[in-house]
Amino acid sequence: MFRNQYDTDVTTWSPQGRLFQVEYAMEAVKQGAACVGIRSGNYVVLATVNKAASELSSHQRKLFRVADHVGVAFSGLTADGRVLSRFLRSECINHAFVYEAPLPVSRLALRLADKAQVCTQRSWKRPYGVGLLVAGLDETGAHLYYNCPSGNYFEYQAFAIGSRSQAAKTFLERRYEGFNKYTPEQLIKDALSAIKETLQGEKLTSSNCTIAIVGRRDDGTVEPFQMIDAERIQAIIDSMEAAEEAPAEPSSTQEEDKSSDAAAPMDI
Repeated sequence: MFRNQYDTDVTTWSPQGRLFQVEYAMEAVKQGAACVGIRSGNYVVLATVNKAASELSSHQRKLFRVADHVGVAFSGLTADGRVLSRFLRSECINHAFVYEAPLPVSRLALRLADKAQVCTQRSWKRPYGVGLLVAGLDETGAHLYYNCPSGNYFEYQAFAIGSRSQAAKTFLERRYEGFNKYTPEQLIKDALSAIKETLQGEKLTSSNCTIAIVGRRDDGTVEPFQMIDAERIQAIIDSMEAAEEAPAEPSSTQEEDKSSDAAAPMDI
């Protein structure tokens, strides 16, 4: 059986300049359950697919609250995601204890990236096989970051990771220009639509997706990170399906054209 001699540890580079263990970790993210994040000027919405290993088991939770102002969704190895979510909670608690203020989201994403990057340069470690969408609110507004197993991190207006995430990215790329002015309800609807794109024919219901939101109202009141209950999600899904099934009303110009065609004499 062929054995790759360059993937025995994470510090061995191939002749082409590749770290295979890091690539394996990034592949684990691609094979995980899909996650979607969308942000406007004051709100961030996270959505995940609830995918069970078998019909006899429950799904594994992929969406976690870190603090009142920040939460994470992840795709990949659930065990690694839980470890990193606990690390993020500790960072937020320690910062709040020392400075009596919430930890900025950009600094939290940076600390997470540093922790992941250390695992790519120690031979006795392995990369975390999980990618995280970090959504939060601070004094500078709403933020959405993607943290990669390689230690890279990027800020996005909207992003999707996990299995069949390319379909969700295509949907988001067509609509991202208007996200800054979206209301929370519109963000949730687009997040559900993006999740629906990843299901490929499977019916979207409140039982196979999870939604969370954090943001600030127009009056300055902060809405802490919270999961949206299943009843509200199902009501939004039902309204979306009803809007899709409703027939389009003919415009007034089309009606005038039809009436003029009916009244026109026949040429002989």
